[in-house]
Amino acid sequence: MSAASAQAEGGHVTLINVFEVPEGALQATIDFWKLARDFLQTQPGYVSTALHQSIAPDAKFMLVNVAIWESAEAYKTASAKMMKTAGIAPVDGLKFTPSLYTVIETD
Repeated sequence: MSAASAQAEGGHVTLINVFEVPEGALQATIDFWKLARDFLQTQPGYVSTALHQSIAPDAKFMLVNVAIWESAEAYKTASAKMMKTAGIAPVDGLKFTPSLYTVIETD
């Protein structure tokens, strides 16, 4: 099923956002994530989110956020609103890469 088909049938989209955390900035990054979560969970189309921390101390992506949204459009609208109005400053040196996905297979 294509992403467009999943959207047309009312399927949710999954945001997977990987974080390259600068040394010594883990807690500041978690605090940044919490501020973003607090804003985004009030937006239309938000379903849920979970932040995952690597158990390997040398992982490239120390944190991974997995969030569920009702649609790609809802996520994009909420994200743009957050960037424009929420005033949440990212951590210096933090690199994050958000991407939207649809489920195509499950167990």
